[in-house]
Amino acid sequence: MAHRGRRNVNDVLLTAIACGATVEAATQRAGVSRATVLRRLRDPEFKRRLTEIGTEMVQRAASALTAASMESVRTLIALQQPSVPSSTRLGAARSVIELSIKLREFADFAERLAALEQQAAMNNSRR
Repeated sequence: MAHRGRRNVNDVLLTAIACGATVEAATQRAGVSRATVLRRLRDPEFKRRLTEIGTEMVQRAASALTAASMESVRTLIALQQPSVPSSTRLGAARSVIELSIKLREFADFAERLAALEQQAAMNNSRR
């Protein structure tokens, strides 16, 4: 039972810290001492889990933004209609151009990175 209690404390601490809580706030949420939190933060497995949770949170946020992006694109396109004030249309046009350039750069980078990773994997398999 004690192991399960520690696991629950770890889960609370991991979630709190991954969400940006201070050490003091994490101690209050988990009901443990500051020394316990600091000891856990030095534990390699705890730190690995914290990094993993942080990565998962960023991936979920990126997925939510990606899902919302099509509506944002539709909004930018709608803001370019002749009935919209010219200053708004200009801003929307600039945004579309800037975002399309960034997206193209990202796609090119991702493609080049994938090719490099594939080449590295082939080189490693030859060894």
